[in-house]
This record gives sequence, C-alpha cells and structure tokens, in this order.
Amino acid sequence: MSTRVQHALEQLKTTGVRITPQRHAILNYLMESMGHPTADEIYRALEPQFPSMSVATVYNNLKMFTNAGMVRELAYGDNASRFDANVTDHYHIICEACGTIRDFNYPSLAEVEERAGLDTGFQVNGLRLELYGVCESCRPS
Repeated sequence: MSTRVQHALEQLKTTGVRITPQRHAILNYLMESMGHPTADEIYRALEPQFPSMSVATVYNNLKMFTNAGMVRELAYGDNASRFDANVTDHYHIICEACGTIRDFNYPSLAEVEERAGLDTGFQVNGLRLELYGVCESCRPS
C-alpha cells in the first residue's frame, strides 16, 4: 500500500470515518491507478474481489471522498462523471475519439484567475482547464 493511500486512510480515520474493506479498495484503486475512472469502471474492476458490493456503495464512497477533498469529480457534459485522485493543481487533455483523459502540468494560471476577479467582481474559487484533441492511439497512422 502506498504512502498516499495510508495518509488518506489516516485522514479519514481522524474524521471518524470507518475504514471498510470496500472503502479501502475504492480509495486504493483511485490512488494507485491515478486514472480518471467512472464509478462504473471502479465497480467493474473491484467486483471480482467484492461480489456483494453494489454500485451505490461505490457512488456513496466517491461522494464522501469528494466531500473530504481527497478526490475531484470531473463532470464533462452528458457523460458519466469521472473521478481524479490527483487533487493538486493540474489540467486535463481529453481524447475526442475514445474519451481518454490525461493529466498535464503547466504553470499556474493564478494571473488569469486574479484578472477575471478584478474584471468581473467575482470571487474566483478555482478554475478547470480542459484541452481536446485525438490521442496517439486513435490518430490514423
């Protein structure tokens, strides 16, 4: 088990959350894969280990992890939400053909946030940058 997972489990315990085997497995899956799975993908991956676990269990745990600030929910239009265990500031590039989402890092856009706040009078609480294209796997050779 990685230190990230251990730290997250300790954080949950200090807030009084009981660590069930399913909860541990969901968190471990998210943090070890560092992908952007849907709740259904997580459910399908863990179902062989936990045949009695329901999709609702996965959704409820993802909601709890999101509320605790351990996971970000990525909602893209009408598609199912995806979940990201990387809560550091980063951006996403999304394949328009297969839906693959990859992280990429770029210097902070803090200046853009500050300017938007000044120009509009809004209190800016964050931003999400998404780029769209076609990944190497989907691009014709």
